[in-house]
Amino acid sequence: MAVPSPSKIELRTRALEKRRAFARALPPELRRELEAKLARRVLPHLIEARIVAGYHPMRDEISPYPVLEALGEGQTPALPWFGDRDARMMFRKAPATEAGPWGVLQPSGDADAVAPDVVLVPLVYADRRGTRIGHGKGHYDRALSHLREAGPVFTIGIAWEEQISDDPIPGDPWDVPLDAIATPGEWISCR
Repeated sequence: MAVPSPSKIELRTRALEKRRAFARALPPELRRELEAKLARRVLPHLIEARIVAGYHPMRDEISPYPVLEALGEGQTPALPWFGDRDARMMFRKAPATEAGPWGVLQPSGDADAVAPDVVLVPLVYADRRGTRIGHGKGHYDRALSHLREAGPVFTIGIAWEEQISDDPIPGDPWDVPLDAIATPGEWISCR
C-alpha cells in the first residue's frame, strides 16, 4: 500500500520546527560565521546586479544582511515594504527603520520604491528544482510575478542546509520557482 506524500501544510509545519530547532541551537558566533559563508557564496552571482532585495529576517531565518552589506559600488540594497496587511508587497531602498503591519522591520514609506533585478527570497523549505514553501501568505509569489511582468528578475532562495529537500515538493500553479538556492555550504542552480 502506497503511503500518501505529505501536504504542503504538513511539510511547512515540520520544516518550521526543524528550522527553529537548528537556528536556536546555534551559538551566536557560529551563526555569524555561517551567515558570512552564505554571503561569500552569493556575492559572486551578484556582480551584474543593480538592485538586490533581501528581507529583514525573523528570528530563525538566515540573515541576508551580510550579503546586502557587502554589495559593491553602484549596487542598491532593498527590502520588502507593505502599506498595510492587505497590500501587495513591494520593495523600497534599505535600511529597515520602522515596523511594518506584520511586525517585521521595513524601510520607511518615504524610501524610494525600486524594482530589484535580484531578490534574495526567504524560505521555510525548498527542493533542488526551486519549488519553495514559504509561510503560506503568498506575498513573494505575488510580488515576484508582478516584478516579472516588467522584466527579468533572478531569484535566489537563501536558507540553512536543513531547509533543502532532496525529494520533490508539491507545487501549486501560482508558485514562482526559484532560479537558485544558496546555503552556507552550497549553491544550487534550479534552472
